[in-house]
Amino acid sequence: MKMIDTYQHRKILVLGLAKSGVTAAALLHKLGAFVTVNDFKPLSENEEAQGLLEQGITVITGSHPVELLEEGFELVVKNPGIPYTNPMVKRAFEKGIPVVTEVELAWQISEAPFIGITGTNGKTTTTTLIFEMLKEGAKQPLIAGNIGTVASGVAQEATEENTIVIELSSFQLMGIEGFRPKVAVLTNLYDAHLDYHGTRAEYHSAKANITKNQGDGDYFVFNADQEETLAVAKSSKAVLVPFSATKELGRGAYESGGWLCFEGEKIIHREEVALPGEHNLENILSAVASAKLSGVDNEAIQTVLKSFTGVRHRLQFVAEKDGRRIYNDSKATNILATQKALEAFDAPIVLLAGGLDRGNGFDELIPSMKNVKALITFGQTAEKLAETAKKAGIKTIVCADNVEGAVPEAYRLSQPGDVILLSPACASWDQYKTFEVRGDMFIEAVHKLK
Repeated sequence: MKMIDTYQHRKILVLGLAKSGVTAAALLHKLGAFVTVNDFKPLSENEEAQGLLEQGITVITGSHPVELLEEGFELVVKNPGIPYTNPMVKRAFEKGIPVVTEVELAWQISEAPFIGITGTNGKTTTTTLIFEMLKEGAKQPLIAGNIGTVASGVAQEATEENTIVIELSSFQLMGIEGFRPKVAVLTNLYDAHLDYHGTRAEYHSAKANITKNQGDGDYFVFNADQEETLAVAKSSKAVLVPFSATKELGRGAYESGGWLCFEGEKIIHREEVALPGEHNLENILSAVASAKLSGVDNEAIQTVLKSFTGVRHRLQFVAEKDGRRIYNDSKATNILATQKALEAFDAPIVLLAGGLDRGNGFDELIPSMKNVKALITFGQTAEKLAETAKKAGIKTIVCADNVEGAVPEAYRLSQPGDVILLSPACASWDQYKTFEVRGDMFIEAVHKLK
């Protein structure tokens, strides 16, 4: 860790806690800043705030008083989840106070270079693949960011021998100033989080921040199959490294004659790759490019791709039961994700879907349901999904109380050679706290099958 003096004796406000806020506040305190923490949760219910108070950090809880910003703060470190429409954030900008996320702090103190990964879909799978490839290649990687490990905590432990592989959300990337990854990866760009960003342009601009500070000697790995990602590449000052899941490029990463290639070199045959799904080809190719740029040898990349079957809750292979292959794709909280999951299989599918009703219909799924032989639905959207299945010509439709009840029904309706797939196309919040909880309940129910 670099013991920088940038924040010594400076007044800094940490807005919002959770893991990232707690870590950032403690780090800034260690670096000699005068830290004030402001969190909405009352102190009596706020263990994180209580812990910071014991360290001698000023803590204000229970509300976000805008007048607090009149106390001469020079920087605000914002929890990524707090929107820029928040009155505290808006007032900070009005006063000319910089607002960053803790990713910026992580970059400032890190002795290790970064590989940063962002995009609408595939971030976690790509991040995990890169991490595993670097680990297999003895590159001593550390994993951080939106994947669940606080970047500014990981950076405190990193040395020059490490590489930090970091998954970055648009929320985090909106709050960077100097962050500069050695390798930046943009998997794809679709419309998402418009409730937070307000407009499609702002969302895409936030994602483009991953390469805005890159320059000579840095690499920008980008999807060459999308106009949106190509537009970002045009503005990058890094060495451009394209990847394509649809065409041979001659440079970068691509598929040719069944082989996954990088810069004209055959790395592994597609049939040897364990991770299913056409949509995962983008993730695999971007990971291969990042690993090769980081000096990982082909044997290490091959070892990972032959054994890696998916990240938990993301088209994760759970088990084979009496000839049925069972997959957990609980992270599929929207129609696009479920479309991609359905298109990943050629075998007959028994689909488990349903969840929170956001007011939308599901007819966009119909072209992707050609292999669905039965639908088990649950949650608030059960009836809507059943209507869509009828339009798609699916004869067998069963409504279950929840995921746990759906699993034995799916097994009953399936045969050897079928795929049983949980891919809800909906958020989990009508019945489960998170998609992770929903996926865990699915896995538990699978293991209870007689």
